[in-house]
Amino acid sequence: MLRLSDEDHAKVSAAIAAAESHSDGEIIAVATPISDPYHDVALHWAVLALIAVLAWAAICPSCLEWWLNLFLGSWRPETTIRELLTFLMILAVLKFTVVLLILKYMPLRLLLTPSATKERRVRRRAIATFKAGAERRTVGRTGVLIYLSMAERRAEIVADEAITKVTTPETWGEAMAALLVEVKAGRPADGIVAAVEQVGKVLAEHFPRSSTNTNEIPDKLIEL
Repeated sequence: MLRLSDEDHAKVSAAIAAAESHSDGEIIAVATPISDPYHDVALHWAVLALIAVLAWAAICPSCLEWWLNLFLGSWRPETTIRELLTFLMILAVLKFTVVLLILKYMPLRLLLTPSATKERRVRRRAIATFKAGAERRTVGRTGVLIYLSMAERRAEIVADEAITKVTTPETWGEAMAALLVEVKAGRPADGIVAAVEQVGKVLAEHFPRSSTNTNEIPDKLIEL
């Protein structure tokens, strides 16, 4: 898991202050260890394992009987349907439980989580964070959130309404690329700094610093 030190916090704070010195925009940097616990993903894999056991028994009932005889011994004169169904239920529940327990290990759970699912969850958390802590908190509606979810190694940039009127999602391409390159190399703070610098250039272009500008949001990295 990626970590952020006090030095990293200081580095990001300095980058935000420098970027905001050229515009009326406000940059909010947020980092979180993970955006979602993905409990449903573990459950889905466990259900899949259960279904696989049932499918195996349906395709090869003799295999199920062989395993039952292996556990109980082949001395019995005849295997009954009741014994087979009971054994199948125990086997299916056991597989379900084992997979669920194995997927408590978060790195493996993340590995088995579809990329699209992680993207949706990170995006949803970023928007929720922006609405709770940054949206409409500036007079000119010029707040920008840089959100980094470190476990997923994904990021989002969410902007206030005045900024979205003059930009497109593609505007933040360079900032996102600069951020993720450093994050994937294990340097999240450097990635955030690089993104702050790119976002600062966009803000300076569209919202150059005015004489009435005040610092409306503290220049610091927020860890959730």
